Formats: sequence, structure tokens, C-alpha cells
Amino acid sequence: MISSRISGFYRMSLEERLNLVAKERKLNEEEKHLIMNSISFPKDISNSMIENNIGVMPIPLGIATNFKVNGKDKFIPMATEEASVIAAASNMASKAYHLGGFFTSQSGSIMTGQIQVLDITDPYAAATRIYENKSAILELCNSKDPTLVSLGGGAIDIEVRVLKTINQPMLIMHLFVDTQDAMGANAVNTMAEAVAPLIERITSGRVVLKIISNLADRRLVRARAVFSTADLGGEDVVKDIINAYEFANYDPYRATTHNKGIMNGISAVVLATGNDTRAVEAGAHAYASTSGRYRSLTKWEMDQEGNLVGSIELPMAVGVIGGATKSHPIACAVLKIMDIQTAEDLASCIAAVGLAQNLGALRALAAEGIQKGHMALHARNLAIMAGAEGGDVDKITEQAIDEKDVRFDRIMEITQQLLKKN
Repeated sequence: MISSRISGFYRMSLEERLNLVAKERKLNEEEKHLIMNSISFPKDISNSMIENNIGVMPIPLGIATNFKVNGKDKFIPMATEEASVIAAASNMASKAYHLGGFFTSQSGSIMTGQIQVLDITDPYAAATRIYENKSAILELCNSKDPTLVSLGGGAIDIEVRVLKTINQPMLIMHLFVDTQDAMGANAVNTMAEAVAPLIERITSGRVVLKIISNLADRRLVRARAVFSTADLGGEDVVKDIINAYEFANYDPYRATTHNKGIMNGISAVVLATGNDTRAVEAGAHAYASTSGRYRSLTKWEMDQEGNLVGSIELPMAVGVIGGATKSHPIACAVLKIMDIQTAEDLASCIAAVGLAQNLGALRALAAEGIQKGHMALHARNLAIMAGAEGGDVDKITEQAIDEKDVRFDRIMEITQQLLKKN
């Protein structure tokens, strides 16, 4: 059994890290080559994925270590351009590891399709007529995706609402579809479009919009973890972490940055696995607002032993079949590295990363301040911007950190001085 706790992983060369992960997850040479040389991504694949393709935009792909999710050690690939994200997630995961790691649960794999009906004279009676025809509606929807039905999924229920808008009352039918291990947008949209003529006949109205909702509140993932107060810097630090969370939970200005930090980790894993970052982001932020006020996606509290306990709950519309998860060769390799078998497995890992990422930011804010760790890693980017190459990047970064002056103008001076010596 592999262990995600690898001492000095960040000190290894890029090749050493990839070889270690490849050995543990049995990546073949082609998969290793694609990851190492992603800038030479196959043109025929990129051209088939989007319109007007002219090339690819590489994003750094790293591995978060120390994650144990539901008792299993996990390597977590993350695609991100932002410094400190992977380090923070790995660091906080290590502090949860010896207390069991992360534990998750799911509400199911139900996605919602919305059908908007206009020009109805009797919207409430029309709503009841839709319910009377529920069996026929579901039967028609499921006839459009027999494969999904054979796997245990498909359209399972409906819900009807009447919205009183400024212009006219409109009837909204929600179609609930169990999409199993797919994100499900194509399946839901196909069903919604197919059933529209039937809904028009039942209601004597006019169907306009028929599309999936990205507020996947019937596809929630929850994760929790316990962190030793001593490991985090003591009781005072933990109390300030909780105070920082309370600030975010009651103030939308703080909550926006708080939740952005959570999504730093979540979006990096979603992107690495070929899933839809925009859908997950939109669903998360909408879910944070369902109480009527934009709030924190996480909760932080102390348990009876005085340890810090964190939890997160949010929609997670991701899949492991369909879309780029199967057509993008690097996304396929990433799922192999994660040892992911189902969409629920993937959602669990993503939620764990979000929780760890949030704690990393809160601890930095409550202890030494966000800039210390972040700017130390950002210094490397500044050194490269200043024209440093190879081993000079590390020398310049170390000097700037020692001087506690991680500004671009100072790094430019150090770089020029070093280049003159060379």
C-alpha cells in the first residue's frame, strides 16, 4: 500500500517526483511523456476539443502529498499557476494525517434540469397537471439515455414551482436525474429538450429555456477532519483561526476572499481531472448564498479534547466518464494517479483539498500573516521574471527571503548583480 507522506518530496527534482509517482501508480512511458512534455500536447486532440484551436496553454501540474481520504492515502494532482497553493494543502493535510485524515460523505449524484414554461393562464392548475403526468414524463426522459438507466441512473423525479416575476408568472419544472459517474450536463440537457413538447401539451404553455442548473444542491459532498491544536501553533492560534472563520461567515467581503482560497485548491483538482471548473465554481458560490447571505463554505470549531475540527459542504458536480475526463490524455493519467474509480471518490478528494486549503490560509492569517509563505514561493516567479535561469533562481530566491525583501525591484537588483558575477 502506498503512503502519501513522502519526506522531502518538494526537494526532489521534477523528474524524481514524476518517477516516484509513476512507479507507485504504474504510469506507462506514454503517460509519463505526456505529463512531462505537456507543451507538445497532441494537436489532433486539442483541435477536436475546442473551436478555432491554435495551440495549448500549459498550466503547471503538481502533486499534493500527505492526504488520507476515507482511510486511503492519496496523491492529489493539482493544476494551478498560483504559488503556495499545493504547499499549503500538503502541509495542512499532514497535520490531519495522524488523527485519521479526512472523512467524507455524499448526498448522491442527482443533477437538476430546469424547464421554463411561459404564457400560461392557469399556472397552479398546470403545475398539478404536470404532477399527474409524472410517470409519462420520466419514461420519455429515460428513453433518451438507456445506457444511463442500465447503469442504475436516469430521471427519477420532478418538482414544479410557480415564479411570480415582474412581467408574468412562469412555471418552472425541475427534472431530477441521477447521472451516476458522469457530470451529466449532456444527459440532463438532452432529456430536458426531449420532454419540452410534452410539457407544452400538458400546460398549454410555451417552453423556452430547458437546461441544467449548476446549483447542484442534490449532489453535495461533505468532508471533515481533526487537527491537533499543538501542531497548529497552540490554543491562541486555533482561537484566532475560529475567529477568522466567524468573520467570514458573517461578512460577505471577507467571505468572498475566504471562499476564493477554498476554490484555489478545489479548482486546481477539478482542472487537473478535466472537469468543468466554471460549473463547480458557480455552484459553490451560489450554495454559499442559499441562506440569503453569502457565507463561508467551511465550519471551524474546537472539540472536547481542544483540537480544531473543520468541515466543508458544497455541491460537487464532477465526473470520471464523459467530456475531457476521457478525451484529455493528461486528465486520464491524473485520475490514474489519484486511483479514482467513481465520481464520489473524486468529489471526496476535492472536498478534502478544499478544507485543507482553507485551513492553510486561515492559519497563515492567524499566525505569521499570509505574505510570509506566499511571497517566499512567489519570489521564484519574480526571479524568473527578472531574467534568472537554472540554479540562479534558487540563489536569488534564497537571498531575497534572507533579506526579507521579496519585491520585484530588489529581486531585479540581485539578479543583475549575480549575472555580472557570472
